[in-house]
Amino acid sequence: MASNTAASENKRKRSHKNMGRKRKNRLGRHSTKSAKDLFAGLGEPGQPAPAASLQK
Repeated sequence: MASNTAASENKRKRSHKNMGRKRKNRLGRHSTKSAKDLFAGLGEPGQPAPAASLQK
C-alpha cells in the first residue's frame, strides 16, 4: 500500500501537469483565427469583392 506522502506528491504532480495542459489548450484555441476572421475582408459569398482602399 502506498504511503500518504507518495499519494499526495503524485496528486500534486498530476494536478500541476493537468493545469498546464488546460492552460496550453486555452491558449491554443485562440491562436488560430476562424474562417470568418480570415476571410472577413473578402466580402459576402457570391458578391463581388469590395474595392481595395489605398491607405497612406
